Amino acid sequence: MDGNRTVDAAPRIISVEAPYFEDLKVGQLFSDAPAVTLTAGHAAFHQALFGDRLRLSLDATLCEKVTGSARALLHPNVICNVAIGQSTSPTQRVKGNLFYRGLILHRPVFVGDTLRTSTKIAALKQNKAKPGRDATGMAVLEIHVDNQRDETVLHFWRCAMIPCRDPNAVTEANDSFDAIPAKLDMEQVEAAVPVEWRLDHFRREIPGEHFEEIEEGSRYQVEARDSVTSAPELARLTLNVAKAHTDAASSPYGKRLVYGGYTISMASAQIARALPNLVTLLAWRNCDHTEPVFEGDILRTEFTIDAKHSLPSAGGLVDLHAVVHATRGDQAPTPGADDSVLDWRVIGLMA
Repeated sequence: MDGNRTVDAAPRIISVEAPYFEDLKVGQLFSDAPAVTLTAGHAAFHQALFGDRLRLSLDATLCEKVTGSARALLHPNVICNVAIGQSTSPTQRVKGNLFYRGLILHRPVFVGDTLRTSTKIAALKQNKAKPGRDATGMAVLEIHVDNQRDETVLHFWRCAMIPCRDPNAVTEANDSFDAIPAKLDMEQVEAAVPVEWRLDHFRREIPGEHFEEIEEGSRYQVEARDSVTSAPELARLTLNVAKAHTDAASSPYGKRLVYGGYTISMASAQIARALPNLVTLLAWRNCDHTEPVFEGDILRTEFTIDAKHSLPSAGGLVDLHAVVHATRGDQAPTPGADDSVLDWRVIGLMA
């Protein structure tokens, strides 16, 4: 006793830990991430990292004429990166994101809009044991994003590989992934095209190739490459708490793993150099991370126009199949020496 005051023997210690694979349950809902009001700062940071040339996100005058809104339009990858970041509470121990499926941007997002994300565990499947490797499992997350008006902005599935607490664990998790849609509903994709947008104005005002001029089967090889820099900063900005992106000791590779949205955003920026009149991106058929990416890697993109789909009003949708290659570190580019790190099938809108 100290006078009339009781002195505690020791303070209470609270350990803040991330879940392991065994801690996750199918149907479990995570909605703890803060809502995020998107600002011009988000747009500026995205531009500083990727140098994306998507016109409507850069030209306020053109944007207002086409969209009818005086507010600045945010690049679709800003939306995806924030949504993925908000979904990382259950995957803080992630060893790698394996794939994304069924992603549709149901409505545009402007500066000042607020995004809220809920994440549900849709399926769990333990990986087959391999000699010398600790036990891991795959967790499929169903991710739903609303804006401040409770309107659906984005919906998709993500699959992450997560370690088990017990390195020799044998769990009962063996869920089928059949419920994850293998194909996009193209009616939903077409419904995501904003009906109020004046695509005819975009076509009249901007010279060059538009929907009618590009050809199915055309293959584009973007010569200009980009180095990966400031990847942890993107993870932090988007509330991504996956430890492998900021702590090399948490990565299975002994160095920080670059957040997958970084590679996707760089691919998008390189596609926009080849298709300067791409209006926006609306959906991902699939997105597979085929190899890891690290800080200092140099990325280049090749893509093919797989298909064109005309819209009733104006313009149309274009199916793009992009493959991103990484030259490791500062190596000189040598044919055949780089690794394929991303396979991305994305649908864009053109006027």
